[in-house]
Amino acid sequence: MSEQKVESLGIAAGNLRQIHHIAFNVKDMEASRHFYGKILGLHELEGEEVPSTLIKLKASGKVTNFKTPDGTIIDLFAEPDLFPPDPNPDKQFTRANHLAFGIAAELFDDAVEVIRQHEIAIASDVVTRPTGRGFYFYDPDGFMIEIRCDPLPE
Repeated sequence: MSEQKVESLGIAAGNLRQIHHIAFNVKDMEASRHFYGKILGLHELEGEEVPSTLIKLKASGKVTNFKTPDGTIIDLFAEPDLFPPDPNPDKQFTRANHLAFGIAAELFDDAVEVIRQHEIAIASDVVTRPTGRGFYFYDPDGFMIEIRCDPLPE
């Protein structure tokens, strides 16, 4: 049994330690591999890095896995018949709203420029808030992605 007991109203604070992985269904695996690996620069798991439970799916081309620098795994599952209810990505079709990647404030503007150079569909221009800056765009399947940074120190 864990050190902290499950409270009657929910899981005790601190018991959920981190995001283990994020899984997306994708229509075009190659377009998504290019987007997450080449454009966003995430590390694609290969060989012994692939979890043993996914080796057969990876070999058949049905799954690809990426790892962020903080260790979060992003799983892409091939669903070639995937169609959102509306072709307009502004009309959300999942319960999730977006995936946000943190970046150092001094690298933020360069990252925004990379996305623009690749002519990726943009959801909104740079937003500045007291919590930092964010830039929203879409992956190849219309899922919203954010690149965000904390405010620059004053």
